[in-house]
Amino acid sequence: MANIKTSVDGVIREMTDAEQAEYDARQKQNAEQEKLEKEEQTKKLENQASAKKKLKDLGLTDDEITALIGV
Repeated sequence: MANIKTSVDGVIREMTDAEQAEYDARQKQNAEQEKLEKEEQTKKLENQASAKKKLKDLGLTDDEITALIGV
């Protein structure tokens, strides 16, 4: 695999194998973190929809639900 170029003190050069490995690890970690954040957001939205449905099933109006939970 070709090394990615980096700039150090204004000099552009290819990354060393160690720098490349560190860069790849950070990229993987960032992708995993982004995936977790998206999953958390999806779960939160699903929980909000579920709660709203349950409140509607109890007979609350949309206005009452909005007053209670702001959604």
